[in-house]
Amino acid sequence: MRIALAQLNLTVGDLPGNERRIAQAIDDAAAAGAQLVVLPELAVTGYPPEDLLFKEHFLADARACLDRLAQRTRGIVAVVGFPERDDDVYNAAAVLGDGAVQGIYRKMRLPNYGVFDEVRYFQAGERPALIDVDGIPVGLTICEDLWVPGPPATDEALAGARLLVNLTASPFHAGKGGERERMLAQRARDHLAPVAFCALVGGQDELVFDGHSVVLDHEGRVVARAPQFEETLLLATVDTRAAANARLRDTRPRLASREARPQVDTIATLRTDAPSDAHGGPDSPADAPTGSIAPLLDPDAEVYGALVLGTRDYTEKNGFRHVVLGLSGGIDSTLVLLVAVDALGADRVSCVVMPSRFSSSGTQGDARTLAANLGVQQLELPIEGPMLAYDELLREVFAGRERDLTEENLQARIRGNLLMALSNKLGWLVLTTGNKSEMSVGYSTLYGDSAGGFAVIKDCPKQLVYRLTAWRRSRDATDPVPEEIVSRPPSAELRPDQRDDDSLPPYEILDAILEGYVERDLGREQLVARGLPADAVDRVIRLVDLAEYKRRQSPPGIKITPRALGRDRRLPITNRYGG
Repeated sequence: MRIALAQLNLTVGDLPGNERRIAQAIDDAAAAGAQLVVLPELAVTGYPPEDLLFKEHFLADARACLDRLAQRTRGIVAVVGFPERDDDVYNAAAVLGDGAVQGIYRKMRLPNYGVFDEVRYFQAGERPALIDVDGIPVGLTICEDLWVPGPPATDEALAGARLLVNLTASPFHAGKGGERERMLAQRARDHLAPVAFCALVGGQDELVFDGHSVVLDHEGRVVARAPQFEETLLLATVDTRAAANARLRDTRPRLASREARPQVDTIATLRTDAPSDAHGGPDSPADAPTGSIAPLLDPDAEVYGALVLGTRDYTEKNGFRHVVLGLSGGIDSTLVLLVAVDALGADRVSCVVMPSRFSSSGTQGDARTLAANLGVQQLELPIEGPMLAYDELLREVFAGRERDLTEENLQARIRGNLLMALSNKLGWLVLTTGNKSEMSVGYSTLYGDSAGGFAVIKDCPKQLVYRLTAWRRSRDATDPVPEEIVSRPPSAELRPDQRDDDSLPPYEILDAILEGYVERDLGREQLVARGLPADAVDRVIRLVDLAEYKRRQSPPGIKITPRALGRDRRLPITNRYGG
């Protein structure tokens, strides 16, 4: 069977735009000779549509889009994800062919963990489903349906499916693509059936979808693989007869089929414009499995790619033409600037250098050199004058009190006000530069450096920030990053001779504690048993818990780790349980 997987970058709620992209993919697949084209989960609406699914008119408009798309399917079968409104709302896959909607499969397994909230929106489907395409039984699944062993995929395979297709919108985190591909290879071997996995690509608020669509044969070998973080139409020829032959030799499914007696409906039977010898007849020659196989990215490359795609899509899908950030000469703002330039181009990025009396000439010089090397617009807005004005304004009410964190935070808030003023006046999106290590423990200023529209590295621990910067530098023959930015001890530069490790444990210890406490929900004793210093563990746990109210007010940022702050990790602000 000649199949196409349309790995598309779709936008939540942009029904006309999504319809155009899906229509073009169907036309391109037909022109390429595909018998079957598969689109991602909820392709018509984009994923996740969240509370848009509570709007009856939204669901009706989505169905109207689907019906128009069906009219384009002459000589090709398309499987398209959409929200079906019937007695309830279902996460569904529509089978389009011969100019009409021929059948609908409803997702049976609804995820309700991590970033997923599908039980809030959908009713679960009750029955597996097959379609017959040119005499070949094809099993339909949607995302989680194939993630765990068992029905519906098991029942579809036992009922004779010679190809399993999976429509998905699977959010990225570091390493996720490899995990998925290994899981899918196991499912192909379990079911003795090729698997065609069509994934969404693109950024949607905090989430990035990396694509990585893949076709595997019945032994779990990769036949075709789409690149990560790019739209593409992946074409592959699948040898469905090889799976049937393997089942003749392997008798284990026979007993299971007899005992289970799966009730699987064939919800559509369709013929395409493929040559007659492609219809799976017993005497027709089998095409060798073929398809392009994109290489897998290394771990740092895929995270950097996620940051670039997430920043580009958040900026452009929300109507911004230009972004701005405060450039301090530190490692965090350096990485954010590199990502912004790679995402949007230097002509769409501005940076602002805002020195105070505590800013070193080294960091300010490095910031200016970096901006010049990258070719971005550079603005100078010294904050000494506003600092003196605040000191005078507050002099009487603060009389008799020593200078402390209050004055440090005022500097950050002045900078935040200036960046937001540029945003308001010029329509620029403010990118914040805080990393996960700092945000976890509240080492940021509310309404200061945490103020902005999009937090690019919000989910990147500090040590990862250094690794990603090093990776980006290694890709550029004319390394734009001054060496001192990487080698200088990190500092907020809000008081004389300040260093981060004056206020926080060393980042290698801090990140290890945060990985256990935030990512894995480990308690104090478990963390100490891992060899982490007890005093540092106690201090970090306290800081993380105290900073929950700050994180609730921070802008959205790109999910990179398996458990991002905010959407993945939801804890009460008012909470007296420590550790």
